[in-house]
Order: sequence, then structure tokens, then C-alpha cells
Amino acid sequence: MNNHALLTRLREHLGDAAVLTDTDVTDAYSRDMMPLADSGKPLAVVLPSDVEGVQAVVKACAEFEVPIVPRGAGSGLSGAANAIDGCVVLVLTKLDQIVEIDEGNRLAVVQPGVVNLDFRNAVEKHGLFYPPDPSSYDWCTIGGNLSTNAGGLCCVKYGVTTDSVLGLEVVLADGSVLKTGRRTVKGVAGYDLARLFVGSEGTLGVITQATVALKPLPQLPATLVAAFNSTEAAGEAVARVVREGLVPSLMEIMDATSIKAAEAYLKTDLGTSSDCKALLLAQSDAGGEVARRELAALEQICVDCGADLAYATEDLEEGKMLLQARRVVLTALEMYGVWLTDDVCVPRTRIAELIAGCERISEEVGLRIAVVGHAGDGNMHPTIVYAPDSEEEFARARTAFDAILDVSLSLGGTVTGEHGIGRIKREWLEKEIGEVGIRVHRQIKRALDPGNLFNPGSMFSL
Repeated sequence: MNNHALLTRLREHLGDAAVLTDTDVTDAYSRDMMPLADSGKPLAVVLPSDVEGVQAVVKACAEFEVPIVPRGAGSGLSGAANAIDGCVVLVLTKLDQIVEIDEGNRLAVVQPGVVNLDFRNAVEKHGLFYPPDPSSYDWCTIGGNLSTNAGGLCCVKYGVTTDSVLGLEVVLADGSVLKTGRRTVKGVAGYDLARLFVGSEGTLGVITQATVALKPLPQLPATLVAAFNSTEAAGEAVARVVREGLVPSLMEIMDATSIKAAEAYLKTDLGTSSDCKALLLAQSDAGGEVARRELAALEQICVDCGADLAYATEDLEEGKMLLQARRVVLTALEMYGVWLTDDVCVPRTRIAELIAGCERISEEVGLRIAVVGHAGDGNMHPTIVYAPDSEEEFARARTAFDAILDVSLSLGGTVTGEHGIGRIKREWLEKEIGEVGIRVHRQIKRALDPGNLFNPGSMFSL
């Protein structure tokens, strides 16, 4: 391997300023936000500004047999963008153009480096709406959302990232450009390759452009909050919402630990009693009388299931204030230490059992565990808090992290609902999908990336 020759080639194609080798700089690009995931020392960090630059990087690295780790903003929580020793980290943030917004067909063409919130704001000016809304939407990029098939608070009504994808442009391992999908509402020509690449975590190719479907801009949301003195009652309310066919634009749950942390951080109470064990927050963006009927039906379900408090409001600022309690939970938990957040999804009828399981694990490991999540789709985020300077507590946090995954699988769930497998859940992927599933994954990987060029060791090993 001739690293000097590779770096020279990269600089010839991209320019000196786009090829970074100073370790003080490259270290900042070596990992994402997941503390459990290992990371290595990259040979270089490269920042191409167009698809031709991406092709040049891929061809050069393939020739010199140097692995590539594609990366966006680094907001991920699975280690899927973490460097390995000697790799080239391919940063896509300079491919940041909104190529097209087609109002008539309600679609847009966007590059991977565009920040999610910037894109949402841009299409909103045209009376349109891009639904995927990860919690880091104010700084995460579309490319990272595509690579991990990111979700968010609005998934219960609008789905995850892949549900908005019509087509992709992808640079393959030989440097060629694959164009997948369509611009039409319907289309079944050939394999659905776009969905194959969405969620592949950079292991099959480099996404350089996406065609995405847009929705009409929804009405301003009306909000409901309901407090319960047991998680079982809150879980039953969620199950009844599903059974009765109600589809709020948002439905979140907070356990007692999360509620107390948010109240302490915000220096207020949420109107709950001291024995409140769970809080449901829901919104309707249908507008007008339709929203009022939807919230009234949700409120009645909560009351029927034993809610101590059920309150609905059409006031936008009041709704934002109520939802703020959900949004600040992770920040609030930092009052007690550093946090390690898990990402599991269970059948919606078993949310209460997952919360109970997390309470049991918390007692067993002697650490605070708070559970918040997207009740509408069963995607929960148990978050473990530990002392930042204690290796012993960190080890217990890791034990709790794995125990939560085990509980999720035992409840018929999955080990990741939206963060991905990355480098922290590789063994859990095989436990979930089985030997045949892993074999098929490896066959697809070898077919598209025979030299194991892209993100080797992420998701699974060859």
C-alpha cells in the first residue's frame, strides 16, 4: 500500500484544501455520537464538492485497496460513521444543494449534505412538507438520514425516511453512478434498489443525490397531554388508539424518571400528581374541526383507560410548551451524569412491558434509566445515566444497554427502530435476523462491493 501515492492522487482530483491529514483535524471526523462504538485513526478525511469528486475518491481508494467510510454531520448514534485505522473518511457535507423543488408533482431533488431543517424550511416556502424529523433535525444531514433510514417524532403518521424516497443516485464500488427509482407516484420497474440503499449505513455505496416525495404543508398542531398513575394504563391507551384507527401526527410517552428529570430541568411541574408514572403527549395536524374531533377521541380513550389528567389545547404556544418537556429529556438527564441512549422498537401493545423491563434492569445495575419514545410506532429510547469518570459505572451501563436489547427481542421487537446497527449492535443483528438473514446480507454486500471497500465491519463482518 502506498499511502503517499494515494494522497497525491486525491489532492490532484480534489485540491489540497479538500484532503485533510492533520490528526488534530481528522480526529474530529473519526466518530459519531455513540460512546460505546470503537473508532480508528483515518489516513485522511476528504471533502468532495460534487459527484465527480466522489467518483474520483472511490476509484482511487479502490485502486489502492484503502477502505472508505462515508460520513455526514456525525449525528448518528450507532457508530456507523466511525473511522477504522487507515481508512479514508468521505465527508459529504459539501454536496449541499437543493437541486430542484417541483411543486406540481410534490417532489424535490436534494444532495446529501443538506441539513434536514434547512430542507424542511425551503420546501415550506412552497407550501410543502418533508416529514422525516430526527431529533437532531437542526444539524443532521439528508445523506445521514438516508443511510440510517432515520425516523423521528412524526413517524406514526408519516413513516420513516424510506417512505419519502422515490429514487437515489449512488456511486458504486467501481466508481460508476447508479440511478435508481423514479419521479412518478407509481413505478415497479425492476428491483426496488432505492430501498436497498436506504438504511445500508454506507456499506453498499455512496448516496450523492435523492429524489424525495413531499406532502402538503399540514395545519398548525393541536396538542393533548394525559397523565397516568401506571405505565400499564398508558400502554392500554396507546393500544386502544391503534385499535380504533386513530392516527395522530405525534404520540410520545415519558416514564416517571423522564418526567421528574424534565420538571427539574424546566423548573416547573407538568400538572401531574406525585405518583404519575407515565405521560402521553399527542398532536393532530389535521386542523380545524377534524383536529378537534381527533383530540376529543384521544382524550376520551385516555380517560377511559384511567388517566388522572387529560387536557387538550389548540393554543400553539401552549402546545410547544407541553412538547418541550419531551424534547428536553436527554438534556435534563445530564444533570445526573452522562447518558447512553438505546433504540429499540416493540409491538405497541407491549410498550408497558418494555418500560417495566427497563425498571427491573435499572434496579439490577444500580443506575438511573429513563424511558421516552414514540408511542405511536413502539420505538422507545431507554436512556442510561452514569458517572462520566467511573469506568465501573460505564461497564454497568453497557450491561444495561445489552439487557434492554434482550428484553426488546423477547417482546417480539427489534434491536433498532431508527438509529441503525452500526458498530455497536453487530452481534445483535445476527441474533435478530438469524443465520440465513446474515448470509443473504453478506451475499448482497459481496455482489455490490466485492473488495469490501465501503465501511467494512459496520453492521456485520464478511
